[in-house]
Amino acid sequence: MLSILHPPRPELKERIIETAVEVFTKNGIKSITMDDIAASLGISKRTLYEVFPDKETLLEECILKRQRKADEFVKEVRLKSENVLEVLLKCYQLSIETFHTTNKSFFEDIKKYPKVYKLLRQRHDHDSEEVVNFFKEGVKQGLFRDDVNFAIVNLLVREQIDLLMNTDICKEYSFLEVYESIMFTFFCGVFLQIVAHTNWNPSYRNIARRSKQSFRER
Repeated sequence: MLSILHPPRPELKERIIETAVEVFTKNGIKSITMDDIAASLGISKRTLYEVFPDKETLLEECILKRQRKADEFVKEVRLKSENVLEVLLKCYQLSIETFHTTNKSFFEDIKKYPKVYKLLRQRHDHDSEEVVNFFKEGVKQGLFRDDVNFAIVNLLVREQIDLLMNTDICKEYSFLEVYESIMFTFFCGVFLQIVAHTNWNPSYRNIARRSKQSFRER
């Protein structure tokens, strides 16, 4: 009744989401309680529950926030980029930075929250369609090979990422190193042959070089 009479302040809700995103990303989801989040914010647990009735609802808002942020990034990059190859490389660099700052437990824990996991799967399905259209645009621009079935390639990459989340391979190799290998294999098949045989803008080489260097530094 209290939450109906006194709707949560938008700025408080946003603060809670931002804090939850930070702690979930850094520590995983399972190890963080609503008490931990309330303490991090300096608010009572009662106040937190007035805004978010349970942990899964809060987690859902965190995922939606990350998705909106990613959408805004892609939109901005596409407006500033000359072609889809430059967009791809910048998105690739962002994905590396995201994985670098995300605890592997986050990806394992999220499967324990059915509503949120379903949201992620739906987003992945939507993104897959967008990715295929994106690469088709690159083919028209003469940047990507035209003899590749991008729907299949995209599906294979997704399956490899899922496998990464569900195997013990990261006990021998770092999570980031395995992800790097998956994505570099993908890129080699899609456009590196074209890069070697075309006079493309030197700025694209710099983007690719910075991405590769970021791997080595980490």
